[in-house]
Amino acid sequence: MRIIERFLILLYDRTSKCTDIDKARRKLFARKNNVQLIPPTKAALEEHVKRAVYQGGHVWGQILLPAPELPPPTNWGWSRTGEGQYTPYWTRLPEAAHSCIELVSCKCKKGCVSRCKCKNAALQCTALCVCEEDCT
Repeated sequence: MRIIERFLILLYDRTSKCTDIDKARRKLFARKNNVQLIPPTKAALEEHVKRAVYQGGHVWGQILLPAPELPPPTNWGWSRTGEGQYTPYWTRLPEAAHSCIELVSCKCKKGCVSRCKCKNAALQCTALCVCEEDCT
């Protein structure tokens, strides 16, 4: 996993000296301030590697067998959604939108209107808002 982590860090920042992907994420986010330009978390990477190993090692590794014996996908980064249906298990971490709700802020200049981010998220305006909490 350390080699995969280091490789992925270099894909996002080829000059980085980091070996921990979560530390590299923090540094890149501070520098670029864009979630689209940072690598996945270590927890998400581990789940992705599990799915890749399952498909490459177990599924494709037994492709020539008439009756392949596959381990349950739920042990390899998949969760069961229904009868015979699976969906990827993305990460063990909580969704960032739920854990960073205090970072929501609006850009309303004359009171909060229908397009207000705070109003749409059912939140009170904070000191980060442009309206400076001068809204209803």
